[in-house]
Amino acid sequence: MAYSLNDNIKKFRLANGLNQVEFAKIMGVTKQCVSNWENDNVLPSIEMLVKIAKYFNVTTDSLLGITSSSTLNTDGLTSEQIAHISLLINDLKTK
Repeated sequence: MAYSLNDNIKKFRLANGLNQVEFAKIMGVTKQCVSNWENDNVLPSIEMLVKIAKYFNVTTDSLLGITSSSTLNTDGLTSEQIAHISLLINDLKTK
């Protein structure tokens, strides 16, 4: 099931263990701004949308709910480390 932008911002924020105040500080906005995004009162600017997607390491399509696929940035990891991550992901999918 694809979520909407406001749901995805909240979902990714909570998955990263952040409250609205912490996330607002990271994004350089107010807590009220984050609250407005999550309550679907205001949409983030295109620049902010890209910043949010980069912070959560997801595509803007995923953040917008266009696709449910995610990507992982494996830059700097060895092929062995990437293989371990791949195994972990496969294990999680089967549970």
